[in-house]
Amino acid sequence: MIALAAASTTTAPETAQQAIGYPTLFLLVLLGALVPVVPTGALVSSAAVVAIHQTAPLAMVLVFVTASLAAFLGDATLYWLGRRGLHSKNGSRWLEAIRSRAPEERLTQAQEKLADHGVAVLVLSRLVPAGRLPVMLACLLARWPMRRFARGNLPACLAWAVTYQLIGVLGGSLFNEPWEGVVAAVALTVVISTAPTLWRRVRKPRTA
Repeated sequence: MIALAAASTTTAPETAQQAIGYPTLFLLVLLGALVPVVPTGALVSSAAVVAIHQTAPLAMVLVFVTASLAAFLGDATLYWLGRRGLHSKNGSRWLEAIRSRAPEERLTQAQEKLADHGVAVLVLSRLVPAGRLPVMLACLLARWPMRRFARGNLPACLAWAVTYQLIGVLGGSLFNEPWEGVVAAVALTVVISTAPTLWRRVRKPRTA
């Protein structure tokens, strides 16, 4: 009886966390895809840390499905809004937002790679820090139809969700307490996200 009572008290908080956590994760990742200031990778890694400390057998699967679906829908919505901006005389604020976060140099590289490798570049762009929007803009300027973009973006979102879940598992497996794993996963995500930018800044003076 004591064991059953302990199990029920453990399961109840977990059920409450899942009821709140998964919709929140979905909304934040969706928002992060539309407004690229939300650290969606860190969110997925943190959710994976919490999931590995839960007793629910499908917790990791639910994090994967929630994150990848939200990322896919957010990207598809942003691409659709960008296409509307291309066909509008005055453009749109969404298209301008994509342009503002896609420097000319990176856009040129994305266009060249997209012309050479097609959908494969779209898949890899989500795994490269700050690589998603230049490639998305390159697809818009290349007049890719929505269906073609969606076909390439689906495996990209699946690979992205798996990658950041693995980062969370790596950080969370090192600690017994979930909050320690969350801190480690967020720190690891920040390092991975900022390392390429810092490396480019260090290399620029040398090449100059």
